[in-house]
Amino acid sequence: MTADEKWSPSEKKVARNAYDAALKVALNKTLAELKSRAHAAATPSEMWDVEDFLRQQRRKIDQLFDYRYSRLIEVFASLIRQGYLDENLLIGLSEDKRQTIRRYASWNGGG
Repeated sequence: MTADEKWSPSEKKVARNAYDAALKVALNKTLAELKSRAHAAATPSEMWDVEDFLRQQRRKIDQLFDYRYSRLIEVFASLIRQGYLDENLLIGLSEDKRQTIRRYASWNGGG
């Protein structure tokens, strides 16, 4: 990354709001899936499968959501790629940051 790693106070506010919105989306999707799986569970084995699902989701969310400014460009790109973040929520970040996020988001694979 370039000198663009500097985050102005207004960019920090935009970043926090976008991050919080994406986290809410991820948690709500996970909660909905958990309720569906729990409701459908009919055997002890399926009950433990629900626990495994929840543990996997917790690990995924903990790895994906990293609010260190040194990581936010990559985090936002990954959140967009995975459908948790609407790029429009990043309006207010510098154009350089937004272009980098778009470029990273367009790459295939995990981030």
